[in-house]
Amino acid sequence: MVTETPRVQEALDELRAVLGRRKLDFGELTILGAQAKLRELRDNGAEARAARERLAREIREGETEVDVTAADEVKRLGLIASDR
Repeated sequence: MVTETPRVQEALDELRAVLGRRKLDFGELTILGAQAKLRELRDNGAEARAARERLAREIREGETEVDVTAADEVKRLGLIASDR
């Protein structure tokens, strides 16, 4: 038997009620949960999305200041990903 924390128990009970059955496919739930978490991590939320959009707008409109010293250091240290 799986021991469930109160929050997990509540979520699973709600799912069981909607499905109309007691038995759940924990493999499917694990896969769905992992996929949802990956989407969340890749998306990084609204704040990160807004930051990306702001940066893209600044670049398009020429409002960004380029740090030439930092760019040279990245190039010198080989930190730029190569397209192989």
